Amino acid sequence: MPASFRVTPTLAGLLMSCALCAPAGAAEAATEAAAAAPQPWVATGQFTYIGQSKEHFTSPYVGRNSLGAEHEASYSISATAYLGLRVPVLGEVYLNPEVIQGRPLSGLVGLGAFSNGEMQKVAGTSPKLYMPRLFLRRDWALGDEQVAQAAGQNQLAGKVATDRVRLTVGKFAITDIFDANGYSHDSRTQFLNWASLAQGSYDFAADAQGYTLGAALEWMQGDWALRVGRFMVPLESNGERLNGALANFHGDQFELEHSHHWAGLPGTARLLLWRNRENMGAYRDALQVAGVGEPQVSAVRRPQTKSGWGLHLEQALTADLGGFVRWSEGDGRTESYSFEEVDGSRQIGLSLKGLRWGREADTVGLLYIANTLSSAHRDYLAGGGYGFFIGDGKLNYRDETIVEAYYSWSLSEACKLSLDLQHIRNPAYNADRGPVTLAALRFHAEF
Repeated sequence: MPASFRVTPTLAGLLMSCALCAPAGAAEAATEAAAAAPQPWVATGQFTYIGQSKEHFTSPYVGRNSLGAEHEASYSISATAYLGLRVPVLGEVYLNPEVIQGRPLSGLVGLGAFSNGEMQKVAGTSPKLYMPRLFLRRDWALGDEQVAQAAGQNQLAGKVATDRVRLTVGKFAITDIFDANGYSHDSRTQFLNWASLAQGSYDFAADAQGYTLGAALEWMQGDWALRVGRFMVPLESNGERLNGALANFHGDQFELEHSHHWAGLPGTARLLLWRNRENMGAYRDALQVAGVGEPQVSAVRRPQTKSGWGLHLEQALTADLGGFVRWSEGDGRTESYSFEEVDGSRQIGLSLKGLRWGREADTVGLLYIANTLSSAHRDYLAGGGYGFFIGDGKLNYRDETIVEAYYSWSLSEACKLSLDLQHIRNPAYNADRGPVTLAALRFHAEF
């Protein structure tokens, strides 16, 4: 067994204790409790270990942001507490202290969309404690009809109005609210690739760990939902500190959602629009200033606007099979600032539950992603420029494509063990390099 997949004693202990994490029927009992009385507080948690490795691949030349051609192993560990309290008059308050640790492949460079979505949080091989979320949630009912909800991660058990307006204010991830996907949204339980977490070209405002400060307002009525939000952007590309000048620099989001039934099976369609005002460099400006030298977007940064859109459809196809498609485009004029180095993306995925082989809690997933760069971004890299994550010194452009498959084996109601494989062609959009194949083993527990 490769070293990257070796189970540590701590992980072995967690595997042995899986049956104790959540007794059978816990979810059903929580739903019944929700129907009886509002829950005053909630405390849940998660632990995720991901070990990933890649073998040697073709690499005729390298730049300072190239994916290493040699065999490599990496890992990530995260442990999170989800704490919630119902506060009279105010609403619900949630905080999520989290510990992260890990070692990325090639120092987290060399791919437009990195192969482990957890790596956006990792700061080094020593455990780091930080607070990704601290926010207030408040609902206003638009009618008398209510539905019971069970306790969960950042969710108190109780009754909520079917039609309602919801305000969320504080620190959290924009993708906690916008650009949801029931089959591909969480690298701890679903697909691993960074681009699978959201629309590929969605350069949503966030610090280096993927979180920000701001507010979102949601209107949910019948089959429709409308969401708007404004959030702080980082002071610099992929930076830790956020820009507090919210009136001048910000990330705005708009999302329209419609739920439907097709042949009696549920589905959802979403339209996402986003616009960021940030201090960033444009690729054409960097090329013009550099002349025959190395272009640098950091040398031409100024207040500019970046925008994009995304279309999303997810649909249950049978009782155990579901699928989705995503299509997104960013304007591609300015540097990638918060998410990944992707200007356009097409995604199609399938998720199959294990009902057909007597393992209904197991899941098989298959995903295809094609990521693209704008012409300005291509010229910048071909001219010897470097982004935050990619740059080989020159470029023989092709779309970066990813095929990912995983099998999630349910060890108990609370614990899952997954095997994940990814095949990536044209890493960092360079046809001279790759393809590269990666394998991962993931353990996830909820308690």
